[in-house]
Amino acid sequence: MALSPYVLAMQELFRANTRSREFPAHGAKVHSVAWSCCGRRLASGSFDKTASVFVLEKDRLVKENNYRGHGDSVDQLCWHPSNPDLFVTASGDKTIRIWDVRTTKCIATVNTKGENINICWSPDGQTIAVGNKDDVVTFIDAKTHRSKAEEQFKFEVNEISWNNDNNMFFLTNGNGCINILSYPELKPIQSINAHPSNCICIKFDPMGKYFATGSADALVSLWDVDELVCVRCFSRLDWPVRTLSFSHDGKMLASASEDHFIDIAEVETGEKLWEVQCESPTFTVAWHPKRPLLAFACDDKDGKYDSSREAGTVKLFGLPNDA
Repeated sequence: MALSPYVLAMQELFRANTRSREFPAHGAKVHSVAWSCCGRRLASGSFDKTASVFVLEKDRLVKENNYRGHGDSVDQLCWHPSNPDLFVTASGDKTIRIWDVRTTKCIATVNTKGENINICWSPDGQTIAVGNKDDVVTFIDAKTHRSKAEEQFKFEVNEISWNNDNNMFFLTNGNGCINILSYPELKPIQSINAHPSNCICIKFDPMGKYFATGSADALVSLWDVDELVCVRCFSRLDWPVRTLSFSHDGKMLASASEDHFIDIAEVETGEKLWEVQCESPTFTVAWHPKRPLLAFACDDKDGKYDSSREAGTVKLFGLPNDA
């Protein structure tokens, strides 16, 4: 089968930009990386209880600031969907914190009921949803920083996300299902049996055409947003799929696991476009919002002096080989 012109063009680009460069970020494992909406900054959250923010210069990341205040691991973070200065962190210390990169200060600390593990910002920027280890999802008003709603679920809640239209809320769960609620009413619309085992992560493509889920069965499934049907599966990984990211044009999907590579697929055909080699499991991947540049973080050890010490680095793939 002939590869599509898009795949051939991207493979040619990546051959000239094969390097993955490392940037020191934290003193322990990095759990989460995310780009600001404009792509100028990358934030990372770590087991070391801090968040870091880098500025993307021409072909490298320059550390801008470290954000301290959490009393436990920063498990996930995300940026405001349209304001490139604000990001929010979810921590095991039973709080979320909203930060402003202009002042480098925490502008709000919101107490929650449990140890927080996942977080997302609504596409309209008005609401932050945070999920905890007790399978409670709290919806917080992004302006008043007060809780607007709280839902206790009877199943293991993994990743959470709004759809791009902001009128539905999706959860992946431990039974392999995708649960869909109306928003803001939070009434159950549908439960889709997506995978035979734990459904771990979910991402919507920027075009609003598809969403993808990753599962403990090592499969990535691609879903049509309007029809809510699975259009194809990607099966090149051998371990539970922990993290997913669509490229800015919606044409590439990166997925990662404990396999020592990140799979990059063409969305429309499922063809393997590239694989990014890693030395250890990958926990988080994020495509740049405007360029074919992939940020990621692995469970790397700092082998130079102590093989048990976590490296805490952030990596970028897609930089020029001569950078």
